Amino acid sequence: MTRDESILELGAWLASPPGRYLLAWEQDRVDRGVADAFGFHALQLGLPQLDGLRANRMPHRWVASESLIVPDPLPVPPPADEISTTVVGEQPVQLHCEYDALPFPSASLDLVLMPHTLELAADPHQALREAERVLVPDGRLLITGFNPASLWGLRQRAGQARLRMGLRRSRAPLMPSAGEFIGYWRLRDWLRLLGFEVEAGRFGCWRPPCRSERWLQRFGWMEPLGSHWWPVLGAVYEIAAVKRVRGMLKHGKTGLLRDSACPGLAIRVNKGKATWVISARDWQDKIGDLDLFGSEDIATLREVVARARQMRKEGRDGADFLTA
Repeated sequence: MTRDESILELGAWLASPPGRYLLAWEQDRVDRGVADAFGFHALQLGLPQLDGLRANRMPHRWVASESLIVPDPLPVPPPADEISTTVVGEQPVQLHCEYDALPFPSASLDLVLMPHTLELAADPHQALREAERVLVPDGRLLITGFNPASLWGLRQRAGQARLRMGLRRSRAPLMPSAGEFIGYWRLRDWLRLLGFEVEAGRFGCWRPPCRSERWLQRFGWMEPLGSHWWPVLGAVYEIAAVKRVRGMLKHGKTGLLRDSACPGLAIRVNKGKATWVISARDWQDKIGDLDLFGSEDIATLREVVARARQMRKEGRDGADFLTA
């Protein structure tokens, strides 16, 4: 199945009763996940039927698609009362690009939303690496996917096994046949290897896989039971992660950022204020505020610190050299 055919298949499935059921849950969870994400630039990769950025307030928001075929919009449930929404753009898709080669500079986006993107990607590892590349430090990543460990996933695998054995199927498959379901814990491992910190994970949609709206409604009683007794068996999951970069400090934290090229030279951050300091095992001294020195002064600072430490070893007062 070609990429365009898989996108059309997913769009047609989302218009079915089970597709609308899952889309409603994802729309609500994504609204809540992006509402408190702040910054300037947000990107949704794929699934334009999901209005994933409507609850986000960033000034620049785009929906991207790998295919030139733009699916027809689907009705989505209104947002919760406490969530305000805005229109992302006049068109459902503003950008056409390859997910494994995004046309954005490194560290340029504050939020990336990937609704079922990895399942349909030609190379899900590379697509995830690209998302990590374009996110700024502490940028947010939100992913949704089908859960292969659910009743829906088991039924999907049973149908695929029947096809491999050459057994005819009298009915169309319950779920889209294209793509590969990626397990929740497997995806968490991928994120950890790329330096992401998983902030939250949630499962949803515990009703059994039914084709008709009537039977889905009859099994509505399983939602509260599933969320309490078998939460990891939901048909779909959501993962919220934050890109962490070594050497970066969270806002409001206190810490020391050392210069790897010059032992003893460091930047001390304390209550939002940063200063250049000498930080040695037996000697702590302030050099000056961070904004007093530019990048062109780094080489001079390193020479000063090296000279001051040498004077200290010789028994002289290195602090006098710093003051001078």
